[in-house]
Amino acid sequence: MKIGVLLVNLGSPDAPTPTAVRRYLREFLSDPRVVEMPRCLWLPLLHALVLPLRARRSAAKYALIWGKNDAPLREHTHNQAQLLQAELAARNIDAQVFAAMRYGQPAIGKTLDAMRAAGVTRLVLLPLYPQYAASTTASTLDAVCAWLIRCRDQPEIHSVHDFCAHPGYIAALEANVRQHWQTYGAPDDKTRLILSFHGLPEKSRALGDPYHDECQETGHLLAHALQLESGQYRICFQSRFGRAAWLQPYTVPTLQQLAQSGVRRVDLICPGFVADCLETLEEIALAAKASFLAAGGREFHYIPALNASPLWIRALADLLFPDSSVP
Repeated sequence: MKIGVLLVNLGSPDAPTPTAVRRYLREFLSDPRVVEMPRCLWLPLLHALVLPLRARRSAAKYALIWGKNDAPLREHTHNQAQLLQAELAARNIDAQVFAAMRYGQPAIGKTLDAMRAAGVTRLVLLPLYPQYAASTTASTLDAVCAWLIRCRDQPEIHSVHDFCAHPGYIAALEANVRQHWQTYGAPDDKTRLILSFHGLPEKSRALGDPYHDECQETGHLLAHALQLESGQYRICFQSRFGRAAWLQPYTVPTLQQLAQSGVRRVDLICPGFVADCLETLEEIALAAKASFLAAGGREFHYIPALNASPLWIRALADLLFPDSSVP
Protein backbone atom coordinates (compact mmCIF):
# COMPACT_ATOMS: atom_id res chain seq x y z
CA MET A 1 0.00 0.00 0.00
CA LYS A 2 1.09 3.57 -0.62
CA ILE A 3 0.68 5.62 2.55
CA GLY A 4 -0.47 9.23 2.54
CA VAL A 5 -0.54 11.40 5.66
CA LEU A 6 -3.05 14.23 5.76
CA LEU A 7 -2.56 17.02 8.30
CA VAL A 8 -5.68 19.18 8.68
CA ASN A 9 -6.00 22.47 10.51
CA LEU A 10 -8.91 24.90 10.76
CA GLY A 11 -8.10 27.32 7.96
CA SER A 12 -7.69 30.99 7.07
CA PRO A 13 -9.13 33.40 4.51
CA ASP A 14 -7.31 33.83 1.20
CA ALA A 15 -6.40 37.42 2.05
CA PRO A 16 -6.86 39.89 4.93
CA THR A 17 -9.68 41.69 3.13
CA PRO A 18 -13.38 41.96 4.04
CA THR A 19 -14.42 40.08 0.89
CA ALA A 20 -12.06 37.16 1.49
CA VAL A 21 -12.81 37.04 5.21
CA ARG A 22 -16.55 37.09 4.56
CA ARG A 23 -16.21 34.16 2.16
CA TYR A 24 -14.17 32.24 4.76
CA LEU A 25 -16.52 33.02 7.65
CA ARG A 26 -19.53 32.04 5.56
CA GLU A 27 -18.10 28.56 5.07
CA PHE A 28 -16.91 28.26 8.67
CA LEU A 29 -20.04 29.51 10.40
CA SER A 30 -22.38 27.59 8.09
CA ASP A 31 -21.01 24.31 9.43
CA PRO A 32 -23.70 22.78 11.70
CA ARG A 33 -20.92 21.29 13.83
CA VAL A 34 -19.66 24.81 14.61
CA VAL A 35 -22.97 26.55 15.32
CA GLU A 36 -25.45 24.06 16.71
CA MET A 37 -28.65 25.94 16.05
CA PRO A 38 -31.58 25.12 13.76
CA ARG A 39 -30.53 26.10 10.24
CA CYS A 40 -33.79 27.96 9.63
CA LEU A 41 -32.93 30.30 12.52
CA TRP A 42 -29.18 30.58 12.18
CA LEU A 43 -28.56 30.99 8.45
CA PRO A 44 -30.74 34.11 7.98
CA LEU A 45 -29.07 35.65 11.04
CA LEU A 46 -25.64 34.70 9.73
CA HIS A 47 -26.14 36.34 6.33
CA ALA A 48 -28.13 39.37 7.48
CA LEU A 49 -26.21 40.37 10.58
CA VAL A 50 -23.16 38.31 11.55
CA LEU A 51 -21.23 38.32 8.26
CA PRO A 52 -21.71 42.04 7.47
CA LEU A 53 -20.56 42.99 10.96
CA ARG A 54 -17.76 40.50 11.53
CA ALA A 55 -16.10 40.41 8.12
CA ARG A 56 -14.68 43.93 8.24
CA ARG A 57 -13.64 43.71 11.90
CA SER A 58 -12.01 40.33 11.40
CA ALA A 59 -10.23 41.51 8.26
CA ALA A 60 -8.62 44.33 10.25
CA LYS A 61 -7.41 41.80 12.80
CA TYR A 62 -6.02 39.48 10.13
CA ALA A 63 -4.16 42.44 8.62
CA LEU A 64 -2.30 42.88 11.91
CA ILE A 65 -0.85 39.38 11.89
CA TRP A 66 -0.72 38.45 8.19
CA GLY A 67 2.62 37.01 7.11
CA LYS A 68 4.78 38.21 4.24
CA ASN A 69 3.25 35.69 1.85
CA ASP A 70 0.26 34.08 3.55
CA ALA A 71 -1.77 33.60 6.71
CA PRO A 72 0.42 32.37 9.59
CA LEU A 73 -1.72 29.28 10.21
CA ARG A 74 -1.42 28.11 6.62
CA GLU A 75 2.31 28.83 6.49
CA HIS A 76 3.01 26.94 9.71
CA THR A 77 0.86 23.97 8.70
CA HIS A 78 2.56 23.61 5.32
CA ASN A 79 5.94 23.93 7.04
CA GLN A 80 4.99 21.22 9.53
CA ALA A 81 4.01 18.95 6.65
CA GLN A 82 7.37 19.47 4.95
CA LEU A 83 9.31 18.90 8.18
CA LEU A 84 7.29 15.79 8.96
CA GLN A 85 8.01 14.48 5.45
CA ALA A 86 11.74 14.86 6.14
CA GLU A 87 11.41 13.22 9.57
CA LEU A 88 9.59 10.21 8.13
CA ALA A 89 12.18 9.87 5.38
CA ALA A 90 14.92 9.87 8.03
CA ARG A 91 13.10 6.95 9.68
CA ASN A 92 12.82 5.11 6.36
CA ILE A 93 9.03 5.41 6.37
CA ASP A 94 7.68 5.51 2.84
CA ALA A 95 4.81 7.98 3.20
CA GLN A 96 3.84 11.20 1.47
CA VAL A 97 2.62 14.09 3.64
CA PHE A 98 -0.10 16.53 2.57
CA ALA A 99 -1.69 19.51 4.34
CA ALA A 100 -5.24 20.80 4.07
CA MET A 101 -7.60 23.24 5.74
CA ARG A 102 -11.09 22.41 6.97
CA TYR A 103 -12.31 25.80 5.72
CA GLY A 104 -10.73 27.77 2.92
CA GLN A 105 -7.79 26.56 0.84
CA PRO A 106 -6.28 24.08 0.31
CA ALA A 107 -9.62 22.33 0.75
CA ILE A 108 -9.82 18.79 2.09
CA GLY A 109 -11.64 17.44 -0.96
CA LYS A 110 -9.14 18.81 -3.47
CA THR A 111 -6.23 17.60 -1.36
CA LEU A 112 -7.73 14.11 -1.17
CA ASP A 113 -8.12 14.20 -4.95
CA ALA A 114 -4.41 14.98 -5.22
CA MET A 115 -3.58 12.14 -2.83
CA ARG A 116 -5.61 9.69 -4.90
CA ALA A 117 -3.90 10.92 -8.08
CA ALA A 118 -0.57 10.29 -6.34
CA GLY A 119 -1.60 6.66 -5.81
CA VAL A 120 -2.32 6.77 -2.08
CA THR A 121 -4.18 3.66 -0.94
CA ARG A 122 -3.82 4.06 2.83
CA LEU A 123 -4.84 7.38 4.36
CA VAL A 124 -3.50 8.41 7.79
CA LEU A 125 -5.56 11.37 8.93
CA LEU A 126 -4.44 13.75 11.67
CA PRO A 127 -6.75 16.64 12.58
CA LEU A 128 -4.30 19.02 14.25
CA TYR A 129 -6.47 19.49 17.35
CA PRO A 130 -4.87 17.98 20.46
CA GLN A 131 -8.20 17.91 22.31
CA TYR A 132 -11.21 16.31 20.62
CA ALA A 133 -14.34 18.36 19.93
CA ALA A 134 -17.23 17.74 17.59
CA SER A 135 -16.77 21.23 16.12
CA THR A 136 -13.18 20.52 15.10
CA THR A 137 -12.14 16.86 14.85
CA ALA A 138 -15.59 15.52 14.00
CA SER A 139 -16.11 18.28 11.45
CA THR A 140 -12.85 17.28 9.76
CA LEU A 141 -14.07 13.69 9.55
CA ASP A 142 -17.36 14.95 8.10
CA ALA A 143 -15.45 16.59 5.25
CA VAL A 144 -13.38 13.46 4.63
CA CYS A 145 -16.53 11.31 4.64
CA ALA A 146 -18.19 13.68 2.16
CA TRP A 147 -15.28 13.01 -0.19
CA LEU A 148 -15.44 9.25 0.45
CA ILE A 149 -19.07 9.17 -0.66
CA ARG A 150 -17.83 10.01 -4.16
CA CYS A 151 -15.22 7.25 -4.14
CA ARG A 152 -15.87 3.79 -5.49
CA ASP A 153 -12.45 2.40 -4.52
CA GLN A 154 -11.98 3.96 -1.10
CA PRO A 155 -8.58 4.03 0.60
CA GLU A 156 -7.92 2.31 3.89
CA ILE A 157 -8.23 4.96 6.61
CA HIS A 158 -6.72 5.49 10.04
CA SER A 159 -7.72 8.65 11.93
CA VAL A 160 -6.25 10.05 15.15
CA HIS A 161 -8.98 10.90 17.66
CA ASP A 162 -6.90 13.17 19.94
CA PHE A 163 -3.41 13.51 21.39
CA CYS A 164 -4.11 15.57 24.51
CA ALA A 165 -1.88 13.38 26.70
CA HIS A 166 0.67 12.16 24.16
CA PRO A 167 4.10 12.24 25.86
CA GLY A 168 5.84 13.80 22.86
CA TYR A 169 3.26 16.58 22.61
CA ILE A 170 3.53 17.36 26.34
CA ALA A 171 7.34 17.29 26.14
CA ALA A 172 7.31 19.72 23.20
CA LEU A 173 5.05 22.12 25.15
CA GLU A 174 7.30 21.82 28.19
CA ALA A 175 10.37 22.61 26.11
CA ASN A 176 8.70 25.74 24.71
CA VAL A 177 7.92 27.01 28.20
CA ARG A 178 11.38 26.22 29.57
CA GLN A 179 13.04 27.93 26.60
CA HIS A 180 10.89 30.99 27.32
CA TRP A 181 11.97 30.96 30.96
CA GLN A 182 15.61 30.78 29.92
CA THR A 183 15.08 33.98 27.94
CA TYR A 184 12.89 35.94 30.36
CA GLY A 185 13.80 34.44 33.70
CA ALA A 186 12.19 31.84 35.91
CA PRO A 187 8.78 32.74 37.37
CA ASP A 188 8.57 34.15 40.89
CA ASP A 189 5.66 34.47 43.32
CA LYS A 190 4.27 37.42 41.33
CA THR A 191 4.24 35.44 38.07
CA ARG A 192 1.57 33.09 36.75
CA LEU A 193 1.60 30.70 33.83
CA ILE A 194 -1.70 30.88 31.97
CA LEU A 195 -2.80 27.95 29.80
CA SER A 196 -5.45 29.34 27.48
CA PHE A 197 -7.51 26.96 25.37
CA HIS A 198 -10.06 27.84 22.72
CA GLY A 199 -13.50 28.00 24.25
CA LEU A 200 -16.65 26.06 23.38
CA PRO A 201 -20.26 26.57 24.43
CA GLU A 202 -20.89 25.09 27.86
CA LYS A 203 -23.61 22.90 26.40
CA SER A 204 -20.96 20.97 24.47
CA ARG A 205 -20.11 19.15 27.70
CA ALA A 206 -23.70 18.04 28.24
CA LEU A 207 -23.88 16.90 24.63
CA GLY A 208 -20.93 14.56 25.17
CA ASP A 209 -17.80 16.39 24.02
CA PRO A 210 -14.72 15.28 26.01
CA TYR A 211 -13.04 18.60 25.11
CA HIS A 212 -13.19 20.27 28.53
CA ASP A 213 -11.80 17.23 30.33
CA GLU A 214 -9.06 16.78 27.76
CA CYS A 215 -8.01 20.44 28.10
CA GLN A 216 -7.78 19.91 31.86
CA GLU A 217 -5.73 16.76 31.32
CA THR A 218 -3.29 18.54 29.01
CA GLY A 219 -3.00 21.47 31.39
CA HIS A 220 -2.31 19.36 34.45
CA LEU A 221 0.18 17.14 32.63
CA LEU A 222 2.09 20.20 31.41
CA ALA A 223 2.05 21.79 34.86
CA HIS A 224 3.33 18.52 36.36
CA ALA A 225 6.13 18.34 33.79
CA LEU A 226 7.08 21.92 34.70
CA GLN A 227 6.92 21.07 38.43
CA LEU A 228 4.38 23.81 39.12
CA GLU A 229 2.17 23.98 42.19
CA SER A 230 -1.57 24.52 41.74
CA GLY A 231 -1.35 28.24 42.57
CA GLN A 232 1.33 28.91 39.98
CA TYR A 233 -0.80 28.32 36.89
CA ARG A 234 -4.34 28.76 35.61
CA ILE A 235 -6.30 26.90 32.93
CA CYS A 236 -8.82 29.10 31.13
CA PHE A 237 -10.72 29.52 27.86
CA GLN A 238 -10.69 32.21 25.17
CA SER A 239 -12.57 33.15 21.98
CA ARG A 240 -16.10 33.31 23.31
CA PHE A 241 -18.74 33.98 20.63
CA GLY A 242 -22.33 35.02 21.31
CA ARG A 243 -24.20 35.47 24.58
CA ALA A 244 -24.55 31.86 25.72
CA ALA A 245 -22.38 30.52 28.52
CA TRP A 246 -19.07 29.08 27.33
CA LEU A 247 -16.45 27.02 29.13
CA GLN A 248 -15.02 28.96 32.05
CA PRO A 249 -13.02 30.62 33.46
CA TYR A 250 -12.66 33.08 30.59
CA THR A 251 -9.12 34.16 29.72
CA VAL A 252 -9.38 37.97 29.67
CA PRO A 253 -11.34 38.34 32.95
CA THR A 254 -8.83 35.95 34.53
CA LEU A 255 -5.94 38.13 33.39
CA GLN A 256 -7.64 41.26 34.69
CA GLN A 257 -8.35 39.65 38.06
CA LEU A 258 -4.73 38.51 38.37
CA ALA A 259 -3.41 41.97 37.58
CA GLN A 260 -5.75 43.56 40.12
CA SER A 261 -4.69 41.04 42.77
CA GLY A 262 -1.01 41.97 42.44
CA VAL A 263 0.32 39.52 39.86
CA ARG A 264 2.94 41.48 37.96
CA ARG A 265 3.93 39.08 35.20
CA VAL A 266 2.00 36.61 33.08
CA ASP A 267 3.48 34.01 30.76
CA LEU A 268 0.71 32.67 28.53
CA ILE A 269 0.73 29.58 26.32
CA CYS A 270 -2.10 28.21 24.16
CA PRO A 271 -1.62 24.42 24.23
CA GLY A 272 -4.64 23.73 22.03
CA PHE A 273 -3.05 25.50 19.03
CA VAL A 274 -0.12 23.64 17.45
CA ALA A 275 0.41 26.51 14.99
CA ASP A 276 0.17 30.25 15.56
CA CYS A 277 -2.90 31.91 14.08
CA LEU A 278 -5.33 34.78 14.58
CA GLU A 279 -6.43 33.46 17.97
CA THR A 280 -2.89 33.43 19.34
CA LEU A 281 -1.17 36.31 17.54
CA GLU A 282 -3.98 38.89 17.70
CA GLU A 283 -6.44 37.78 20.36
CA ILE A 284 -3.76 36.80 22.89
CA ALA A 285 -0.42 38.41 22.02
CA LEU A 286 -2.03 41.80 21.29
CA ALA A 287 -5.54 42.14 22.75
CA ALA A 288 -5.19 40.00 25.88
CA LYS A 289 -1.83 41.60 26.62
CA ALA A 290 -3.42 45.05 26.43
CA SER A 291 -6.18 43.97 28.84
CA PHE A 292 -3.68 42.64 31.39
CA LEU A 293 -1.50 45.76 31.27
CA ALA A 294 -4.51 48.09 31.44
CA ALA A 295 -5.66 46.28 34.59
CA GLY A 296 -2.34 46.97 36.31
CA GLY A 297 -0.10 44.13 35.19
CA ARG A 298 3.53 44.95 34.48
CA GLU A 299 4.79 42.27 32.09
CA PHE A 300 3.00 39.96 29.64
CA HIS A 301 4.64 37.32 27.47
CA TYR A 302 2.96 35.14 24.89
CA ILE A 303 4.81 31.83 24.45
CA PRO A 304 4.63 30.84 20.75
CA ALA A 305 2.84 27.72 19.55
CA LEU A 306 4.77 24.58 18.67
CA ASN A 307 5.06 25.58 14.99
CA ALA A 308 8.37 24.12 13.70
CA SER A 309 9.67 22.87 17.05
CA PRO A 310 11.92 19.84 16.39
CA LEU A 311 10.42 18.04 19.39
CA TRP A 312 6.94 18.64 17.99
CA ILE A 313 7.84 17.29 14.54
CA ARG A 314 9.34 14.25 16.21
CA ALA A 315 6.19 13.87 18.30
CA LEU A 316 4.09 14.02 15.13
CA ALA A 317 6.03 11.13 13.64
CA ASP A 318 5.77 9.13 16.88
CA LEU A 319 2.04 9.82 17.06
CA LEU A 320 1.35 8.69 13.50
CA PHE A 321 3.84 5.81 13.36
CA PRO A 322 4.49 4.72 16.96
CA ASP A 323 6.51 1.66 15.93
CA SER A 324 9.03 3.99 14.30
CA SER A 325 9.88 5.87 17.52
CA VAL A 326 13.60 6.50 17.87
CA PRO A 327 15.55 7.28 21.05
